[in-house]
Amino acid sequence: MANAPLPPFVGEFFGTLILIVLGNGVVAGANLKKSYAESAGWISITTGWAIAVLSGVCVAAALGDADGHLNPAFTVASVMMTGHAERLWTYIPAQILGAIAGATLVWLHYRPHWQLTEDAAAKRACFCTSPAVSAPFWNLLSEVIGTFVLVLVATALASRRIAPAGVAPGLGPMLVGALVWGVGLSLGGTTGYAINPARDLGPRIAHAILPIPGKTDSGWSYAWIPVLGPVLGAAIAVGAILALKMS
Repeated sequence: MANAPLPPFVGEFFGTLILIVLGNGVVAGANLKKSYAESAGWISITTGWAIAVLSGVCVAAALGDADGHLNPAFTVASVMMTGHAERLWTYIPAQILGAIAGATLVWLHYRPHWQLTEDAAAKRACFCTSPAVSAPFWNLLSEVIGTFVLVLVATALASRRIAPAGVAPGLGPMLVGALVWGVGLSLGGTTGYAINPARDLGPRIAHAILPIPGKTDSGWSYAWIPVLGPVLGAAIAVGAILALKMS
């Protein structure tokens, strides 16, 4: 008798946890003092995040989560295209909780390094995003554009016009990981490319509650931008996908 499938909540939780462990982990490695990866740079960070997405989606799929969104913006887009509104209150809480748990594991993994790092902003960057230049409208627009590209191209990658027989098993996560790498390299320099409300909000909550030595505030005055921007970008992408009859 086959095992009963796990609810998608489990896949979304653990997939997002892995996403954050590897994604925020590469940022911590580059930012924290006495890390062998200190000052590794943007190429290292964007590559780490690409692999984080690949890994998180694979974990979610292996746990029976066929969607593997790991991102409320993708969940909103899927609800707009399919009408499955229940995903809003099942997937999104799992994604945020998984992100908090993942950020906590990063904090534990690098535990001795927080005390050695004096730059409080660099420590916060190991959890959540902030703008390179503070300009709220333009920061919001950056997140909108980045997520618009993410959702539009992710939809195109699965198009029957590109792969008439469907995407080969196992190839989808690699394609999405490569796409996130490209978004980070090309568009991430302005805001740190949250392009995912859970990726930013969950670790920001963790930063606020964890006993991190010498930490600064958690940047709540900016926090609405990496939440609202990706949702708007995803919604606009869905509008374009439907209007252009992308399939």
